[in-house]
Amino acid sequence: MRIMVDADACPVKDEIKHAASKVGVSVVLVSSYDHMLREEAGVQVVRVDRGKESADLYIVNHLRAGDLVVTQDYGLAALVLAKRAYAMSERGVVYDADNIEFLLDRRHTSAKVRRGGGRTKGPKKFTTEDRAVFSEKCLKLLHDLQEKQQV
Repeated sequence: MRIMVDADACPVKDEIKHAASKVGVSVVLVSSYDHMLREEAGVQVVRVDRGKESADLYIVNHLRAGDLVVTQDYGLAALVLAKRAYAMSERGVVYDADNIEFLLDRRHTSAKVRRGGGRTKGPKKFTTEDRAVFSEKCLKLLHDLQEKQQV
């Protein structure tokens, strides 16, 4: 198992690296050339083109069943689930078959409103509390996944 991160706008890269080191899994940060990320022990950096979906396509094409992907993109999360891998948001929401369809539908509805000239709310400001919640939930999920692999 590895953690693959849609890293362009990910605010919890340090928390992911910390959780991964605690459980002994590697991290792959996938980002466009515009972002300066450093490789370090247990962390691979993959740079992709600036294209809107370049990081997503890289992740989907290199994902293995059982990997964990951290992303805020519901579309990518749906593709990850279809490949028998796991997906989690930067706020600690674990995407699964029970919530992904609703999230995709809500994204579609919001896009229709915006195309029609309407306005929708964006995400809340990311806080220190959000960071702590993510750390806790990420570590718990990693432990749970490791236990599941051992059975």
